[in-house]
Amino acid sequence: MLDLSIFLFGLVVGSFVNVCIYRLPRHESIAFPASHCPNCKTPVRPWHNIPIIGFLMLMGKCRACESRISWRYPLVELLHGLGFLFILRQFGPSPQTLVYLAFFSSLVAVIFIDLSHQIIPDVITLPGIVIGVVAASTILPPGPLDSIIGLFLGGGIFYLVAILSLKILKKEGMGGGDIKLIAMIGAFLGWQGVLLTIFLASLSGAIIGILMILLRGRSRADLIPFGPYLAFGAVTSLFWGSGILHWYFSLGRL
Repeated sequence: MLDLSIFLFGLVVGSFVNVCIYRLPRHESIAFPASHCPNCKTPVRPWHNIPIIGFLMLMGKCRACESRISWRYPLVELLHGLGFLFILRQFGPSPQTLVYLAFFSSLVAVIFIDLSHQIIPDVITLPGIVIGVVAASTILPPGPLDSIIGLFLGGGIFYLVAILSLKILKKEGMGGGDIKLIAMIGAFLGWQGVLLTIFLASLSGAIIGILMILLRGRSRADLIPFGPYLAFGAVTSLFWGSGILHWYFSLGRL
C-alpha cells in the first residue's frame, strides 16, 4: 500500500510539475487560471486532469479544438510516479525521502524547461540552493560543510568555464542557469556528488552530442542545453553515487 500510495502521489505531483514546466518560462502564475488548453483556452474538465488516465481518455487531443496534447504530460507524470517509488525504496519512509522527492521534481522540471526554452528559471535553483544547504545541515548525509563546499565548488568550476570561454573563445560556454543549477546540486549532494555529477553530465553530453552530429547532421556550433545532462548526472549520483565512487576508489587498490 505504501508503494502504491507513493506512486500515485508521484503521478499527482508530476501533473503539477507539468503546469510549472509550461508556465514558469512564460512568467505565468502556476495557480491561476485553472488548467486549460494552450491553443483554444478551453478549461480542462476535472476527470481529464487525472494523471495519465486523462490523457488516454482524450486520446492525446483537446476535446474542444482537437489540437495535439504533448507527450510530455504523461511522460512527466510517469517519471514522477516511478521516481518517487524508487526514492522510497532507496531511502525508506524518512525525512530524507521528502527532501529528495522535492529535489527530484526540481530536476525533472529543469530537464523539460531547458529542452524547450534553453533557460533554467532562478525560481527553481535559487530557493533550491537554500533548501539544499539547510537540509544538508540537518537531515541529509553531506552535512553543512560538504554542502557548502559542493555549492561553491560546482558553481565555481562552471563560473570559471564561463569566464574562460568568453575570454578565449569569445563566446558563451556556460550559461548562468547552468552555474546556479550545479550550485544547487552541490548543495544537496556535497562536493563528491557534484564532481561525479559533472563527470557524468559531461560524458553523457559528449556521447549524445556525437550521436546527434552523426545521425542528425547537427554541427558542433549548435547550442545543446546542458541542464538535462546535469539533471541526469545528479539523479544518477543520488541513487548510485556511493557505489560508483566506491568502485572507482577501489581501482587504486588493485
